[in-house]
Amino acid sequence: MTGVYILQSSKNNSYYIGSCTDIDLRLKQHNRALVKSTKRFIPWKLVYKESYVKLSLARIRELQIKSWKKRLAVERLIKTFQNF
Repeated sequence: MTGVYILQSSKNNSYYIGSCTDIDLRLKQHNRALVKSTKRFIPWKLVYKESYVKLSLARIRELQIKSWKKRLAVERLIKTFQNF
């Protein structure tokens, strides 16, 4: 599934925001230490995702979420996802 995802580290509760064509595979890559920027904070859990038909649209959304800069805004987004 192409989309945007947010991971949360069980080690330090930090968030990682990304986009890809296969979210399930990408989560496995993060947890197998195959992603340089996230391997120090394994394990990761998926806390949010959005589906898109094109990767380019997912990347635009990823950049939008990253531009918020505030952890509170990201946590509000995650909370709306968890309530469904």
